[in-house]
Amino acid sequence: MGRHVKVSSPSPHVRHVELERQPVNAFTEEFWMEYAQTFDDLSKLTDDVRVIVLSSALPKIFTAGIDFQGLKRSEDDLDPARRAIGLRDHILHFQHAISAPERCPVPVIAAVHGAVIGLGVDIISACDIRYAAQGTRFSVKEVDLGLAADIGTLARLPKIAGNQSLVREFSYTGRPFLSDEAEKLGLISRVVEGGRDAVVQAALQLAKEIALKSPVAVAGTKQLLLHARDHSVDQNLEYTATWNAAMLQAEDLKQAVQAGVTKAKGPPAFRSLRPARSKL
Repeated sequence: MGRHVKVSSPSPHVRHVELERQPVNAFTEEFWMEYAQTFDDLSKLTDDVRVIVLSSALPKIFTAGIDFQGLKRSEDDLDPARRAIGLRDHILHFQHAISAPERCPVPVIAAVHGAVIGLGVDIISACDIRYAAQGTRFSVKEVDLGLAADIGTLARLPKIAGNQSLVREFSYTGRPFLSDEAEKLGLISRVVEGGRDAVVQAALQLAKEIALKSPVAVAGTKQLLLHARDHSVDQNLEYTATWNAAMLQAEDLKQAVQAGVTKAKGPPAFRSLRPARSKL
């Protein structure tokens, strides 16, 4: 467990990642690097993690975005070109950190409540599934601070959302919008009545359901969906054929078919994607 990120195991194969930096989960560089390291560690799958739920541990807010007062400011005397190179490297480093859930080979479900401001939209856009408590307030806030959102929102939101007009309206104005409008946008898939506890429980229940599926099938599905987002249909079909040429040889297919034929009461006990870490 890190300083600002808590990890728990609420059910078999499910991990709950909670953000906890008082008072409003504002992100400093230390915070976002800890966030990235948490997901990268979970991505190793050595503990048979199959689904991750991301939420805030704070009762009234998901995140207020970037902690601008906590950011390090350069006092160097570099010329504009060299300063730009340094800033570009910093932005790429930041983008890589916030993209950690997308790199993760298992589904990541974001359960948000309260306020999801600026960087918060970048964060949840990199997740697979997004639930929000009723009344959650979102904002692509960066335009009000004199910059274009640069950590993932503008790259992912147009591919997530079904309403491109609203994407542009929110991005150009920074106007806050509530969970009902976020669902209309396509940013979230479910509005949950209640607050933090209700939306987290809904997400954990979904995670529990997904964790019962074949980990080979679920991990493959995530990989193929991400590939489809960024490639043509023909390219994705070819990639899928190559992927499944290997994955169809897994024992999971036989187990799932057998369970269906025999009308088993529960799902098969699928093996971990990777063997347990050996103990020296």
